[in-house]
Amino acid sequence: MDGIDTIFSREDMTFQEAVDYFKERVPVTADTFYKIAEEYRALAFTVSGYTKAQILKKFYDELLSALEDGSTLQEFRANMDDFLEAEGYEGLAPQQAELIFRTNIQTAYNVGHYQQMTDPAVKKLRPYWQYDAVNDASTRPSHLAMDGKVFPADSPVWDVWFPPNGFKCRCTVRTLSKRQVEQRGLTVEREFPAVEPDPHFNTNPAKVRFQPDLKDYPEPLVKAYRAREEAGAPKSP
Repeated sequence: MDGIDTIFSREDMTFQEAVDYFKERVPVTADTFYKIAEEYRALAFTVSGYTKAQILKKFYDELLSALEDGSTLQEFRANMDDFLEAEGYEGLAPQQAELIFRTNIQTAYNVGHYQQMTDPAVKKLRPYWQYDAVNDASTRPSHLAMDGKVFPADSPVWDVWFPPNGFKCRCTVRTLSKRQVEQRGLTVEREFPAVEPDPHFNTNPAKVRFQPDLKDYPEPLVKAYRAREEAGAPKSP
């Protein structure tokens, strides 16, 4: 699981829950993004270093295409480079392109996965969740400390530790039945972990409920919130 294309195959990236989550996000400038309360940032989308709405919208559209059509990191970078250079900007550095692509796609993927995992029928059959970190030289110590730990599916731990838990985080969560836990000799943790996710990644994006005092929030998010309420969009669990 070293390369991003190994983690995010075309087949993986086309399930509807991930697409639905990403469509709810609103492109805003980084300045606006960091004025938003941290727990609501999962509803906003930004790319540091760019302030023009047209460019932010292009980033958003290309990432949505990756989710809907399965376009790859290489395709994302090539399309963005063509657009940026036409607008008078330099193209994306490889590390920058991967950071933008991986963070946004991984977040959408995990939100979609969470929606599937919390289906009542699934939770009844598989009531335990196990944290799974990629065990290699790039894995952060705090993420590695969580690797293999099992908690009940309804544990508050998942409000803090549901991936992604940092930029370029590759962690995932798998569901387990009671029999699997017993057969594998796993311990169901009851204590809250001593380690914490990376800064600004200590919320579960799938559980964000955008119910702030609207007068304190930027107009683009206010409009998006009102439109979603009027449309009767389903709320996150």
